[in-house]
Amino acid sequence: MQFWKSEKPVEIERDIKSSDPEYNAQFEYANNYICTSKYTVLTFLPKNGFEQFQRIANFYFLCLLILQVIPQISSLPWYTTLLPLAFVLGISAIKDLVDDVQRHRNDALVNNRQSWVLRDGKLVEERWHKVVVGDIIKMENNQFVAADLMLLSTSEPHSLCYIETAELDGETNLKVRQAIPETAELGDDISQLSRFDAAIKCEAPNNNLSKFEGTMTWHNQKYSLDNEKILLRGCILRNTQWCYGLVIFAGKDTKLMMNSGKTVFKRTHIDRLMNLIIIGIFILLLLMCLTMTISCGIWETLVGSKYTVYLPWESFVPGSADKAGNVEEGATTISLLVFFSYIIIFNTVVPISLYVSVEMIRLANSFLINWDNKMYYEKTNMPAKARTTTLNEELGQIEYIFTDKTGTLTQNIMTFNKCSINGKAYGDVVDEYGNPMDITEATAKVEFPDNPYAEENFEFFDQRLLDAVQNNEPLVHDFFKILALCHTVMPEVKDGVLEYQAQSPDEGALVSAARNFGFVFKSRTPTTITIEINGKEEVYDLLCILDFNNVRKRMSVVVRKNGKLQLLCKGADNVIFERLDKKCDDAKEIITHHLNEFANDGLRTLCLASKDIPEDYWKTWNAKHHEASTSMENRDDKLSEVYEEIEQDLMLIGSTAIEDKLQDGVPEAIANLARAGIKIWVLTGDKQETAINIGYSCRLLTDEMEIFIVDGETEQEVKKQMTDFLKAIKDHKEERNHEETVHMQNGGVTFNGSATELNMETPGPDFALVINGHSLYHALREDQEATLVELGCSCKAIICCRVTPLQKAMVVDLIKKSQNSITLSIGDGANDVSMIKTAHIGVGISGQEGMQAVLASDYAIAQFRYLERLLLVHGRWSYFRMCKFLKYFFYKNFAFTLCHLWFAFFCGFSAQTLYDPYFVSFYNVFYTSIPILILACFDQDVDDYYSVRYPKLYTPGLLDSGFNKKVFVFSATEGIITSLILFFIPYFAFQNGVHYDGTDLSDHQSLGCAVASTLVVAVNLRCALDMSYWTAFHHVAIWGSIIYYFCFIVAMYASSFNYTYEGVAYQVFSSAQFWFTLLLTCTILLLPIIAYRFYYIDVHPTLTERIRLKQRLTKSKSRSKDFHIRRASTLRRSTRSLRSGYAFAHQEGFGELITSGLNMRQRVEKSEQKNPVELTKVSKIDSAPLPSYNDLYVENNNSNSASNAATGDSGPTEGVEENHNPSHPHYHDPDRHVVFCEKL
Repeated sequence: MQFWKSEKPVEIERDIKSSDPEYNAQFEYANNYICTSKYTVLTFLPKNGFEQFQRIANFYFLCLLILQVIPQISSLPWYTTLLPLAFVLGISAIKDLVDDVQRHRNDALVNNRQSWVLRDGKLVEERWHKVVVGDIIKMENNQFVAADLMLLSTSEPHSLCYIETAELDGETNLKVRQAIPETAELGDDISQLSRFDAAIKCEAPNNNLSKFEGTMTWHNQKYSLDNEKILLRGCILRNTQWCYGLVIFAGKDTKLMMNSGKTVFKRTHIDRLMNLIIIGIFILLLLMCLTMTISCGIWETLVGSKYTVYLPWESFVPGSADKAGNVEEGATTISLLVFFSYIIIFNTVVPISLYVSVEMIRLANSFLINWDNKMYYEKTNMPAKARTTTLNEELGQIEYIFTDKTGTLTQNIMTFNKCSINGKAYGDVVDEYGNPMDITEATAKVEFPDNPYAEENFEFFDQRLLDAVQNNEPLVHDFFKILALCHTVMPEVKDGVLEYQAQSPDEGALVSAARNFGFVFKSRTPTTITIEINGKEEVYDLLCILDFNNVRKRMSVVVRKNGKLQLLCKGADNVIFERLDKKCDDAKEIITHHLNEFANDGLRTLCLASKDIPEDYWKTWNAKHHEASTSMENRDDKLSEVYEEIEQDLMLIGSTAIEDKLQDGVPEAIANLARAGIKIWVLTGDKQETAINIGYSCRLLTDEMEIFIVDGETEQEVKKQMTDFLKAIKDHKEERNHEETVHMQNGGVTFNGSATELNMETPGPDFALVINGHSLYHALREDQEATLVELGCSCKAIICCRVTPLQKAMVVDLIKKSQNSITLSIGDGANDVSMIKTAHIGVGISGQEGMQAVLASDYAIAQFRYLERLLLVHGRWSYFRMCKFLKYFFYKNFAFTLCHLWFAFFCGFSAQTLYDPYFVSFYNVFYTSIPILILACFDQDVDDYYSVRYPKLYTPGLLDSGFNKKVFVFSATEGIITSLILFFIPYFAFQNGVHYDGTDLSDHQSLGCAVASTLVVAVNLRCALDMSYWTAFHHVAIWGSIIYYFCFIVAMYASSFNYTYEGVAYQVFSSAQFWFTLLLTCTILLLPIIAYRFYYIDVHPTLTERIRLKQRLTKSKSRSKDFHIRRASTLRRSTRSLRSGYAFAHQEGFGELITSGLNMRQRVEKSEQKNPVELTKVSKIDSAPLPSYNDLYVENNNSNSASNAATGDSGPTEGVEENHNPSHPHYHDPDRHVVFCEKL
């Protein structure tokens, strides 16, 4: 009998026979059942328990529980650890159960979807999980594709079908798939489909979404299969009534499931620090226990052994009355047992409630992010969403932001803005003298009253271009004819309105521009294109489409009209310039000048050209083209050679300029994040010049920066460029070292009371780095990584252009590891998923490219500008609150636990507890938990408005000064000192104490009650001192916890419960010694803290404290005033000469499909993949520096004397930055407000 199954061999090739389940079953292919859940009813408890005890903390407390069960070593009841441990495990288990139940429901929803399956000659409705490899299934419009299928036939002409792939690649555009003509003849004839007996051989299951290789053998003929004939699971069938497909991959073998991957478990910097601290505390715990063990052994040997009559040893101890042995053996045995007893007693230094509290705080702060209306985007009904609850405080420590460009910084919406035709630039509004004027809301748009196809949302402001069209200028007409004819756009009429579906927003914008100027693309057939020019239809014969690809960076069409053959071409400027006729040299020079002007405005450009073709040349070339297109070997290379031959000696017609609009608020958000000290890297697939121009537009780059461009083709060139640039930066910094040094003394900016160098290891404001993808390939080599990191970290802004998704992840990982810095990646498309998962925190934007980035992210927002509030407000608050919580928590638990240590010297090191066992259990759960939880969930040092207005407040998180090893030692030391005072003042007060009725107060229970009560009052008052933000709720939490403790302890120690501490509370609380001890102890503990803080706030105020003062004075002096954020202007001057090249930001088009005669329904495929081009290499951009910010203002001395007196500062506050623009509609006179200005 076989007790186990042999491991399935690795699949190299898949062999399938249609409708032959017996043959297919021998290969044990996966069925279509999907299981993403982790547990079943039987495995939940053991598996979840095993996972939870893999956490060191849970395992540690389990070991403590086991020790407490042993009566010989435990002085605390076992339930004092069992109850909180069970609570923690239970909460975690419930959370895991809820998550897994949701996964089960989602799995059931997917697995039980219905699909029509061909079985025994009939179509039967079957659930998805019963579909197997080799089945033929039928799908209908708007249905999800059940498995990875080979398309057999469809309802559309020529067996085309249209699918939406948003779940796979994040792209929302429709894509076209086409069946093999031989299988297309099957149609929906069930009898023919039932007899379909093809054999399929194809690649093994893999995660490559864009490639499929296989062959089909049918009727002794072999047919090639590629990705264009495959429908992948997760796609949605659109605009297709029905289609049939053969299942190739099912279930876990589908490309969707192969790409799902495992989400990387992310932990915060504070979590990692906590692990180190807890290890240190555990070592300290062992040392204390070892000390107690040695002390116990000495005490038992010298003292305890002489009093065994009164304190008899246990019967199992050598030397006791029941067991033979000497004193040394007995003392050694007892001391060893005491070691484990003290481990149990001292474990409250790190109680299990710490982990519960941290999770509750994080959950609360996540809700605050979700509920923030200021991050709600009404247009898409999209609020901010914290998709994880474990990373909130990490948002307050971000040092590097890695962002995509298209769709993240920009809207991915293209508009036709300018053009150049026949040596004239159009698009600017000019006055009567020809000087350009600014375009405002009052500027009149060009009207198209005679064009019934004009679009209402089309905006163009230069009337001269329309006049040129109406005047029938030949080159202007040729320009728009190229735009109307040279493309792969699909027209559609919906509700009587002509609509275009383009592969990219760029191409759609160009065809739309031609339409509005009267050159309307109306329809196409496989061999013709119909356009309408000023109401007159013209039909062009479409002879050939020379389609776009990543290498060509251009596309062309060959058309015939009235016997005249023309090649119309559009593409990147450098590609077109290389193929121009020599007659165009003058025109090229003029257009180059215009391209530079367009680039200064951050526009994307391309050039248009044409060429007349002789009929006899066309026949010869067409024969070569046919031979290349039918070649079975190196077809693409042969076609490229043929295309290159005809695309020569072109005549330059003009150029276009398209604007990729920035999202609202992007420049302001980037400027503010940069002022906060965060370094921003742009990682984009777009071309170099376009990326640079967007960098200027969004204020990532400014004109005072010196830009270094790394664009070497070889490893040696890249190495030399980076080395030279790094040397130039070092030389420059040495020259300006005395100017750039930031002095942090004598009234300078401080954090947490200590002078801190804010610009330590941060770049100066003078340098930016731009590096190309091909150069980045060499820079990311192991021997060049260090140079790249040093160069990048020496610059204020970095742009990596033309990078692949893998390179994005590699750059993030490099900085993450080499700098040991907290990183954040933000993007909106499927190509951003890799860097989103790699960074410490991933933020997804729900944009034009689907939800793939959002699904992989930790936080989701609708607009890039909300990142500013997410970090500067919620991130800073979360970090600020968590740091306060941890400092206070360790303080109060050291103060609580170490009282046992001091008591050990008075109880013979016997592991006797000072407190009531119930007090030990309830201290962190009921008596001191609510105030610190309220503080950690809702405390604010400054409100959200000032958090954004003064981004330097973010600096403590960058410096990791809120909570670190030094701060922990300080808190632990304060706790140790507190425990000394808490124990010894009551000890000496109660040592010979007598109650007013003559009873003794010096017993163990009275001392324990007095110390415990003083501890609760002192630590709650200490928490009150840490609160920066007070409401009635905070008062209830603080005073309510103290009152609750006294009420509970009196009730519990009453006679009705018959507890061993019966009457102790009444006896202690009714004595004068206790109240005097309480007052004296709290005064000694809190007064130094108050004095210390008062001194530093008055003499050495931090930036936070100065802004808190400003906040209070502002609210008291001008509550009715309207305050607005005003940032320093970083508008750039048009001093650059780089030009931006439009490089066809889309994939290979529909050229082959259109000319094949198959696409009669005129559908659309659009892709967001950007394929920019390289332009003139530039090694460095030198810009004149901006003038100094002398317009930063200070308040009138007379009106601000009270503020200066309060802060102890006679000058302006450093670290506070604002704009001063009297023309601003919300400008406020500086003499009317308390203003703090920052040295720049």
